[in-house]
Amino acid sequence: MIKVLVIDDSALIRQVLTELINRAPDLTVVGAVGDAYAARDFIRQSPPDVLTLDIEMPRMDGLTFLQKLMKGHPMPVVMVSTLTESGAEATLQALDLGAVDFIAKPKLDVRRELGDYQAVIHDKLRAAAAVTRFRATQKRVIKPIEALGVSTEHILAIGASTGGTEAIKAVLTALPADAPGTVVTQHMPSGFTRTFAERLNRNSALEVREAQGHERILPGQVFIAPGNRHLTVVRSGSDFQTRLVDSEQVQGHRPSVDVLFQSVADACGANAVGVILTGMGKDGAAGLLSMYRGGCYTLAQDEASCVVYGMPRVALEAGGVTEVQALDDIPDRLIKHWHKVGAGHRI
Repeated sequence: MIKVLVIDDSALIRQVLTELINRAPDLTVVGAVGDAYAARDFIRQSPPDVLTLDIEMPRMDGLTFLQKLMKGHPMPVVMVSTLTESGAEATLQALDLGAVDFIAKPKLDVRRELGDYQAVIHDKLRAAAAVTRFRATQKRVIKPIEALGVSTEHILAIGASTGGTEAIKAVLTALPADAPGTVVTQHMPSGFTRTFAERLNRNSALEVREAQGHERILPGQVFIAPGNRHLTVVRSGSDFQTRLVDSEQVQGHRPSVDVLFQSVADACGANAVGVILTGMGKDGAAGLLSMYRGGCYTLAQDEASCVVYGMPRVALEAGGVTEVQALDDIPDRLIKHWHKVGAGHRI
């Protein structure tokens, strides 16, 4: 039985989360407290397996508490965040500090809307409870990299889920300013992806933004799939462009990594690289296999460096992975590959 501690200053949210979590046969709420000090005392006396943590709390906010927790008593944390711009920024800071994942808190009918997310909440808590490694993002010292001289005919496609915000950051911040045009699907609700793109743009040499659709994909540019819309790549004449699609969920997700990877396989042939990073579930495995069969170089993050070794494992088992690499080694492998194949193309 997975023991869960709920930390939220709202009595209603504590009650609703407790009811929803306790509906799972393998999850049980062992405590529900209203502030960080009560949480600290509870953890000292009876450590839970995983906790949910609100960001906005009296006396000590969730980010401060999380930072102290990860230094003194690291454990799996799932944030409960509001669907606002400030909530998105704080949530991404929490993931940077070591939180495993987050649940978006509804703004209106809390009981009904959280009930709609019951299965998601259960899955996120199970995945978080299984995490044994906690590493807040380290400040990366990025050495200057010579220009790649890559062409407009090369595309990098990245897919991730749980733990992916920091894994994607680790990859993109280590790439040079003229890296191939890049498309990214990270499982994330609408309202969070624009903030995620803005944070990446501030922290990398690349131009990162949330995809709007119909953009030409050029070297040095990164397009993030917007929440609740599939991102795809299409060929337009001799160029590649983004397209946004509002079709049904795939593998339970919109945006879906499978949708992105399959579109890259169809549009780009062998002129693409696929990278599948940490995340629970199997989204991306089928699409990466299509890329691999089409002649693409494909990389999967290894188990030791994953927060959740789900999506990369399934992709490897499906036979669509060229290489398995530790997260910190993926940028170097990409650069070596592009140096090998990038000469002699149209810039």
